[in-house]
Amino acid sequence: MAGNSGDSGRAGHSDEEWARFMEQAAAEAGDAPKEPSARARMVAERLRREQGQEPPGWRTGPAWQEMRGRGRNRRLKAALAVLLVAGLALVAVRPELVIDRITGKAEARQDAKNAAPLPAESIRPTAPPSAAHPDQPTLAEPFRGSPALQWADGAAGIELPEATAVGGMTKAQVADALEKTKQFLIAANLDPATLRGERPAAALALLDPKDDKTPKDIATSFERPTFELDPLSLFTRYDPADLKLVGDAVKVRGRMWVEPGESAGRANVKVDYSFVYPFTKVKGGSQEVSRTIVRREATFSVADPRKWDSTPGALWLVTYQRDIANSACDRYDGYVHPSFRDDAPSGPTPSGTPVDPYDRSKTIDQAGQDGCGVVSRT
Repeated sequence: MAGNSGDSGRAGHSDEEWARFMEQAAAEAGDAPKEPSARARMVAERLRREQGQEPPGWRTGPAWQEMRGRGRNRRLKAALAVLLVAGLALVAVRPELVIDRITGKAEARQDAKNAAPLPAESIRPTAPPSAAHPDQPTLAEPFRGSPALQWADGAAGIELPEATAVGGMTKAQVADALEKTKQFLIAANLDPATLRGERPAAALALLDPKDDKTPKDIATSFERPTFELDPLSLFTRYDPADLKLVGDAVKVRGRMWVEPGESAGRANVKVDYSFVYPFTKVKGGSQEVSRTIVRREATFSVADPRKWDSTPGALWLVTYQRDIANSACDRYDGYVHPSFRDDAPSGPTPSGTPVDPYDRSKTIDQAGQDGCGVVSRT
């Protein structure tokens, strides 16, 4: 039998069950959000206008502006963390970036780079160069941390004094002797071929062939280097299979002057020069730079051929001595051998009071050491 159309929503349920369902639905509806009254909406609108912002909505939950702020803070912290990690990694690889600023080395380094070149040396200095922050040379800055940073480059460091008549030699003869002495120093200590170990033909051509001893000793030293006859006594040389110069410059400082000879008709050109050579190893892609300092004192004589058996304009090598800092003192193969930090210990252990190879206030005899000495810096 068909039921009543008004009871179609309750089909299959008793009146008691339907009543309980309606009571439960009403109870649950009490927790649902209610639409604010018209008065509540008016108050909210007034507060918004007065404060310039919307009050928290009746159904917004957490404020969206606050949530956006927290997102930005998280991104900022993450970026700062990345920068901090990158900074710590850089310091781990190059701690000197921080240490140099703390110790003042960075400022001293910049001051040294900005310092003006030293004027030419006209008299013997009265003291060694002042001490500065010790600093390691690099391939880009091979003279970093060295007093030679303010020295002249190459031949520019060999300046000639004004020529005057001396010892019975005319002004023109003395001027010629000064110029040829400079040529000898350049050919012996700066010429790339000589440095690479080739025979210094240009230097040897300046010596008087009538000197029957010195040219022979030099020739023997090239053929069979020994402690007594070593090419390094007059010429700076390195083995290009082991070393190469860093950069294009060799730093030079010193002076040249003229004195009368022991007898009339002679003039002596005296020289005292220091040369600084930055080297790196050829093999292994070495990044280390090691400097060798060579100081040379010598006396060249020119004579009036009318009074002496000599070749006009030729030089006689009267005396010469050298001091080489930072080179193996037990190897006599005619090449310099600077030490590097990764070298295995070999040869005699250096000893004695450290000597400053940049101190030009003393002669080689006064400042030199016997045996294998120690240098205070390179």
